[in-house]
Amino acid sequence: MMVAFALDALLLFHGAFVLFVVGGGLLAMRFRKLLGWHLAAAAWGAVVEINGWICPLTFLEDWLRVATGVAGYQGGFLAHYLFAMIYPDGLSRRMQIGLGIGVVLVNAFVYGYLWPRLVRARRLKG
Repeated sequence: MMVAFALDALLLFHGAFVLFVVGGGLLAMRFRKLLGWHLAAAAWGAVVEINGWICPLTFLEDWLRVATGVAGYQGGFLAHYLFAMIYPDGLSRRMQIGLGIGVVLVNAFVYGYLWPRLVRARRLKG
C-alpha cells in the first residue's frame, strides 16, 4: 500500500516537474525565489531531452511499478505518458531533440523578452 502511494506521489511529482521545466519561468517572474530552481530545472530538462537520456525519476518509477506488481515500461516519462497518446509509435530521437530545443526557446522567450518588461514595470510602480 505504501509503495503504491509512493508510486502515485512520484508520478504527480514527475508531471509537476515537467510542467515546471516548461512553464516555471512564468512562476519565477512572480516569485523571484524560484528563479534559481527554475533555471536549474530547465537546464536539466533540456539536457536530458537533447542528449536522449532517461530521467532518474523514470528509473525510480519503474522500480516502484515492479514493487507494486505493475509492469514497468520502456523509455522515458514523456514518451510513456504524453507521446503515447499523440504519437502511437513512440518518441523519435528527432522529436526528443525538438522538445529539448523547445524548452530552451520557451524559457529564452520568458527570460529574454517578458522578464525585462516585468522588471521595468515594477520599477515604474515604485
